[in-house]
Amino acid sequence: MSSTRGGGSGMRLLQFHRPQFDVNKASIPELTPESRRCIQTLAAYRPPKSPLRYPKSRSAAVLVALFVGRMGDLYVLLSRRASSLRTYAGDTALPGGKWEPRDKSIEWTARREAFEEIGLPLDYKKVPLLCVLDPFLAGNRLIVTPVVVLILDKTLRPILNRAEVTSLFSHPLASFLHSDPPFALEPEMLELKYHTYVDIDSNTIPGKIRMHTFLTGREAGGTKPIFGLTAAILIKVATIGYGREPDFEPYAPGQPTTQQRIAHALRHDPVFREAELAEGIDPDKTPDPSSLGQSHKSAAELKRRRRLGPRRLVRAKL
Repeated sequence: MSSTRGGGSGMRLLQFHRPQFDVNKASIPELTPESRRCIQTLAAYRPPKSPLRYPKSRSAAVLVALFVGRMGDLYVLLSRRASSLRTYAGDTALPGGKWEPRDKSIEWTARREAFEEIGLPLDYKKVPLLCVLDPFLAGNRLIVTPVVVLILDKTLRPILNRAEVTSLFSHPLASFLHSDPPFALEPEMLELKYHTYVDIDSNTIPGKIRMHTFLTGREAGGTKPIFGLTAAILIKVATIGYGREPDFEPYAPGQPTTQQRIAHALRHDPVFREAELAEGIDPDKTPDPSSLGQSHKSAAELKRRRRLGPRRLVRAKL
């Protein structure tokens, strides 16, 4: 993860605290072998270095707080946003929010917001860091960094900030790799699919973006499904942790990568350009999106390439 080198303070916004964490030594309830491997993989994950520089004023973070369930599986904490909020009222979301000048890192932004929203302690021993993922681009022109942590203290109880959060619940992490629900559907919901998606036009670089939706099993009580940015982040966390692709196509055909979309926004979006210039970052020096690799390939295309091999693929192109 690159740092924001602009600004006189020299603060490296995207650095993060990483104490030594060993899943074999940590006091964790009984884990399934799959959950143990997932935690180990996430703890070892390091995102590739990015050539992009992000303005702090357009940066935000969310906390992907995992915990071990009674059967040894991993769950993620999700909140139902208060209906009185001006933006995304009532949505199902991860705890998080915008960077503030007092935040010493983007990890701290995520932890502070989770403490303010649901009372999750700012304690690295009770809630150690597993990893920090590459940023995502939100529809409200924010660059959002997911911070993945593991809740070790089973005695913790949520303290909800009712002005921001109506309720807190959990969802199995592995279920973001599957089209079938991890729970029995209520009779009135039998007609609904657990996982659906729609391809929409990108609001930055040309191309389609696939927006996923997952049912929570709580829709009858007014809880909204997990969708959009939250769903995309959790698909990514599950894909990294469990080391396999979903059983559905995560991307639209030819979908631009998130890094390409962010680069395009940094170069062309007036809101981002203004923020960059205010922080001494030259937006015109942002790498061209076309130089940041190819668009996402579908799973079918990737399988075809692996099956053909490099020589047969060249012949197929000819």
